[in-house]
Amino acid sequence: MDYDEECSIVLELSERDPFFDKKKKLLQSKGFSPKERIYLKSSSKPGWMNATVEVLLHIARIIQLNELRQKILDLISEYGDKISVKGIVEKEHSCDEEERLIEWGENNGVTTQLKIAYIEGAGRGAIARKDLKVGDIALEIPVSTIISEEHVHETDMYGVLKEIDGISSETILLLWSMKEKYNCDSKFKIYFDTLPEKFNTGLSFSIEAITMLDGTLLLEEIMQARQHLHAQYDELFPVLSNNFPDIFPPELYTWEKFLWACELWYTNSMKIMYSDGKLRTCLIPIAGFLNHSLCPHVMHYGKVDPATNSLKFCLSRPCRSGEECCLSYGSFSSSHLITFYGFLPQGDNPYDVIPLDIDGSDVDSNEDTPMSNWTTHMVRGTWLSKNHNIFYYGLPSPLLDNLRRSRSPMLRTKTFLQGSLENELEVLDNLKDIFDDMMDSMDEIDLDDRENCSWDENLAMDFKILQRRIAHSVSTSCHTGMEMLKNELYKCMDEDILG
Repeated sequence: MDYDEECSIVLELSERDPFFDKKKKLLQSKGFSPKERIYLKSSSKPGWMNATVEVLLHIARIIQLNELRQKILDLISEYGDKISVKGIVEKEHSCDEEERLIEWGENNGVTTQLKIAYIEGAGRGAIARKDLKVGDIALEIPVSTIISEEHVHETDMYGVLKEIDGISSETILLLWSMKEKYNCDSKFKIYFDTLPEKFNTGLSFSIEAITMLDGTLLLEEIMQARQHLHAQYDELFPVLSNNFPDIFPPELYTWEKFLWACELWYTNSMKIMYSDGKLRTCLIPIAGFLNHSLCPHVMHYGKVDPATNSLKFCLSRPCRSGEECCLSYGSFSSSHLITFYGFLPQGDNPYDVIPLDIDGSDVDSNEDTPMSNWTTHMVRGTWLSKNHNIFYYGLPSPLLDNLRRSRSPMLRTKTFLQGSLENELEVLDNLKDIFDDMMDSMDEIDLDDRENCSWDENLAMDFKILQRRIAHSVSTSCHTGMEMLKNELYKCMDEDILG
């Protein structure tokens, strides 16, 4: 092309495009028109070619967004099919109460593409009535059917509770639900009728199950949570029942009923952002049947749509007819899910960790080491790591760097020099000892008599097996790493001998 010659390329958005209006608006917001002419001419200005190509690509991306969108949806669907765990529906269970709740919800403005069924190993769950695509609304709940603090404001109970210093809205709701469960005239009676008489969470573990957790941090987590709830209950009762027996009847406010209400709110409540910008803890009838999954269909559901004044559960990946529709409860470890929800997720949970406290000081005696010098490192199962090469081993780099510095602060680490390799070998040897001792403290699991064990004992055993698996993976990775280091150390020493 001569210097004075020029040509142009026309990029035009077809009016037959199904997303014409949206793409036109997007183009205009970027300073382009639906029919854009781009002039190409030789120029001595540096970067003119890159700038022109960038404009062309920007416009082309917008025009071809639907093709790009479909490709992304196909990839999401393909990935979901690979890693999703299919739920098996148990046919022998009746869902009459749940069906009445669905009917009640639909009479009160709920729209749903889901039905309730019993899922093998998971209890009740929500099943897709038909094939659902990305973006489809699986469930829509009007705010009027959501249980929030506003319902307590209408009762005599609120006048008493609001005068208690430091009482939270969650506690107020908890105390309200303890009484509302037995209110025959309650708007939410059908919902309360569908709730179980006992929630099987870690908070209800028997002494036998808790004993099985010896050597794990879940034992401490459950005990601390129960102590906190006992202290909370003792602050409220029997004082409230003695002072206001008509509002807080003693027979409805026992410790057992308090624990039941706590487990109800732990297992079924959701944090919802209302149109006024306030975040509220709520119970959402019907939505509470959706189980947790590491590969959920619904990921974003915590904000009220101001246009419809409803909560919408939209799909982030497809859900086929008859498939269980799941959402994410959050980025929780299995210990948290057991304590407050009562289950272990299926599949490899990336949030399962073993915390490890490491002394970051040069002081040898633990007794003289100030706590500020200690750091906590979260160690996952090494099968989740993609880098098992030398100096990494599938282990967290901050932990390894901390251990390297604590042993030899002045040494240049992660090199193939003899001193560095010997230091690295000692680091892995010490780490392996830590996790070997951890496995010894957790004992082997006897699986022969599991059929005769209770639900909580089986859950405790499953968690212990998981913790041993994580600890074993770390120990194995340390052993493999030590073998790699020894080979490199032999090479290094051979080179020194040969000069």
